[in-house]
Amino acid sequence: MTSPHAFWVAGRQATGADSFDVTNPYDGRLVGTVSVPTDAQVEEAVAAAHAVRDEFAATPAHVRAAALDHVVRRLTERTEEIAQLISAENGKPIKWARGEVGRAVSVFRFAAEEARRFNGGEAQRLDTDLGGTGRLGLTRRFPRGAVLGIAPFNFPLNLSAHKVAPAIAVGAPIILKPAPATPISSLILGELLAETDLPAGSWSVLTVPNDKMPALVQDERLPVISFTGSGPVGYAIMESVPRKHCTLELGGNGAAVVLGDYASDEDLDWAATRIATFSNYQGGQSCISVQRVIVDASVHDRLVPKIVAAVEALVTGDPADAATDVGPLVSEDAAQRVESWVDEAVQGGAELLTGGKRDGATYAPTVLASLPDDVTLSCEEVFGPVMSIQKVDGEAEAFAAVNSSKYGLQAGVFTHDLQTAFRAHRALEVGGVIIGDVPSYRADQMPYGGAKQSGVGREGVRYAMDDYTYERVLVLTGLAL
Repeated sequence: MTSPHAFWVAGRQATGADSFDVTNPYDGRLVGTVSVPTDAQVEEAVAAAHAVRDEFAATPAHVRAAALDHVVRRLTERTEEIAQLISAENGKPIKWARGEVGRAVSVFRFAAEEARRFNGGEAQRLDTDLGGTGRLGLTRRFPRGAVLGIAPFNFPLNLSAHKVAPAIAVGAPIILKPAPATPISSLILGELLAETDLPAGSWSVLTVPNDKMPALVQDERLPVISFTGSGPVGYAIMESVPRKHCTLELGGNGAAVVLGDYASDEDLDWAATRIATFSNYQGGQSCISVQRVIVDASVHDRLVPKIVAAVEALVTGDPADAATDVGPLVSEDAAQRVESWVDEAVQGGAELLTGGKRDGATYAPTVLASLPDDVTLSCEEVFGPVMSIQKVDGEAEAFAAVNSSKYGLQAGVFTHDLQTAFRAHRALEVGGVIIGDVPSYRADQMPYGGAKQSGVGREGVRYAMDDYTYERVLVLTGLAL
């Protein structure tokens, strides 16, 4: 038998007394066994992060940037190995897993660039009133303290990168807690960090079981929490630590709006292809996957058959096969939940246009129409390969349909009209509006986060760096301004 994967305590590898297995959701094979830290090892990591916080904050920018650059190089060199691992532990089709590694490379590259220019200071004359004569204010940003980063299973490497890279860039110690279903790619990230000259204690990767998390969340030595995951868990964390600074990236039920001016055959082919692909990529397990398709009545009857045909053309199967578009969900339990929601909707009167079948952890890409308002699929995040199509009359009704959700992460609006684009930006209660494409577009350097029950705060490297720090002003007196 092979040894369990070690976790990382204050920059060094360690193993505990217990372990758990990570299995491939597609075929059930063992991907690896992962060691679990003891309570004493968790305490060691937290104590080290707290102790090193001042030293790490004072680390020269070039040291932090060099460490981030090193991770960029090593991730690039090991892309195929890590992509195969992500595909195995997550069930993600290999082509999407390769894309995830590429995105993580970009995140660390952006962080290296930002580390070199962050915190340059802003000078402000204070002699605009008599009492400020001879005074100059200089504002800089300083880390709030050690960060607890809690990553989800759906992008196990890239969303870990979005926690770790900004923390290193600003000099904030970080403890990363990966999802139990997909921890191994985060542990490899630890291997790359261990090759750098970052201070001991400035980072740890702890494969802590979920039932052990409340103590970490409550620990006052970790004043910043960055969480990506479900709404109930995220809000429970924030409510349990009201004096901590929390960034919550939570759920969504992304809407793609196709307006009447998007009417040529070329327009509708593009919209159908993008909607089909990004309702089902990652098995629909993305917070910004297309769940709701809101279509103007003038193009509805032409677009719907194109969407159904594009969905049926997707290849479902073995995630290790480069031809596969849609793999399994993260577990059979997850697929059974999606199945139950679709069954409920159909029994409630929804029309099943395609899909609706489960095979183990795999759920067929599914399209529904005439979805009743009172079924679960109408109001919750499905986190699976399912979309519903709704016909509307005009822009106002379309935008009202988007805003009818309790979620507000991102929305996509297919239109050619610039004025409509700006009206959408003003009217839609979401964190991001994507014009001419699906809500699933995300550039890793842009601000990313939601409104309403989709979370608090923003990720995207520079924006996370702001969240991990606070402004401190220095007032200089007696200057000849």
